[in-house]
Amino acid sequence: MHLWDPPFCGDLDMRIARDGTWFYQGTPIGRPGLVKLFSSILKKEGARYFLVTPVEKVGIEVEDAPFVAVDFTAEGDAKSQVLTFETHVGDRVAAGPDHPIRVVRDPETGEPSPYVHVRADLEALIDRKSFYRLVEIGETAQHEGAEWFGLRSNGAFFPVIPADELP
Repeated sequence: MHLWDPPFCGDLDMRIARDGTWFYQGTPIGRPGLVKLFSSILKKEGARYFLVTPVEKVGIEVEDAPFVAVDFTAEGDAKSQVLTFETHVGDRVAAGPDHPIRVVRDPETGEPSPYVHVRADLEALIDRKSFYRLVEIGETAQHEGAEWFGLRSNGAFFPVIPADELP
């Protein structure tokens, strides 16, 4: 699907809020099956998001990330650990080199916004409860010549915050 490139047919009054709620013409879409269907035809090109079928492409607004990771499991220990995330639309993805975790900190407040790559340039914002659980299993390690606190999955280390900034 991410390789489809049909003609652009304009923008649709559809928005995905930061909390993962999908809206159509200002009204939340209350049918989970419909949201899951729309999420399966979602595509990102540059900074824009589109719903794509084999014959048309329509633009939609995404406030932050199109998905929310609402839970995760951690299997294994130390360097063999695998973190598997589940999104609010049912996607499951094991973090690792092909599905990295990244954390963006608000420049004013320092508040972290953690993300995991789901598929084809689409990310999930990791929800607060899951992020707190991730912090509990994080570790300190050398990364690019500095000491970082971060997360390990599928043999990859994902930095969260410089170790010297830990409280």
